[in-house]
Amino acid sequence: MTSVEPTVEPVTATVGAQLGDLDLSAPLAPERVATIREALLQWRVVFVRDQHLTPGQLVVFGRSLGDLTPAHPLVPGLDDEHPEVLVLDSEDYPLGVGDRTEATSYNNRWHTDVTFSAQPPMASVLSARQVPAVGGDTLWADLVGAYRSLSPAVRRFVDPLAAVHHAGSTFDRFQADDANRARVGALAPVRHPVVRIHPETGEPGLFVNPVFTDHIEGLSRTESAAVLRMLYDHIEAPEHVVRWRWRAGDVAVWDNRATSHYAVADYTGRRVMHRITVVGDVPFGASPAR
Repeated sequence: MTSVEPTVEPVTATVGAQLGDLDLSAPLAPERVATIREALLQWRVVFVRDQHLTPGQLVVFGRSLGDLTPAHPLVPGLDDEHPEVLVLDSEDYPLGVGDRTEATSYNNRWHTDVTFSAQPPMASVLSARQVPAVGGDTLWADLVGAYRSLSPAVRRFVDPLAAVHHAGSTFDRFQADDANRARVGALAPVRHPVVRIHPETGEPGLFVNPVFTDHIEGLSRTESAAVLRMLYDHIEAPEHVVRWRWRAGDVAVWDNRATSHYAVADYTGRRVMHRITVVGDVPFGASPAR
């Protein structure tokens, strides 16, 4: 193991940092893991170039951050040896710049991973296996910064609210086989605070996304849709967003408690990513939901 201290270079002034002098293919010393975690808490998402991790190396690195979840509640893992690794392959979806429809991929919509679960992941790790020559970037939004920049009146309004999250409205659209539709139907809706308190930093952040958030409790459907649209527009403002241009071998780690992300479907050719997720905790808000 090298003794050189990892470097932390911000990508924007508010969200995203690139880490240097790290080799994620080998077991990391505790102080290096601590550096990654500290950068993650400060910058929400961190990037490491030129790693080219095998599935096994990706799993070992992920376990340095915490226990890993299965690949996905509805999608099997890579294989029996790597059940934690979710394969995101553009060949599984009808990508094509000229004839794209809204159902191209559920990844090219803003979302926070697996919020339809009662205990969403703490962090996600994405390893770029194959990327197109041009395009295929990923965007991340800082949900803590987005909450902080709301007006005080809006913060007071959303602080005590709770929202219902569910997978059905999304996965029913993109997965047609009967077995998967049955699995989706078996997932019960879950309730999360609209404003989540980060369990490590104590910072409040918005915790809604247009893929899995169904509605805000206590509001009419019309009111809920209007409030959610306002929050989504605010979250997606460029001032809250970092954009990463992938190279094969890159690794991104993001705090799933404090970010949402969007995989841009603006490319031709093949894009293959391996993703793992780290076990999280039950979200809580600053005050009891009304």
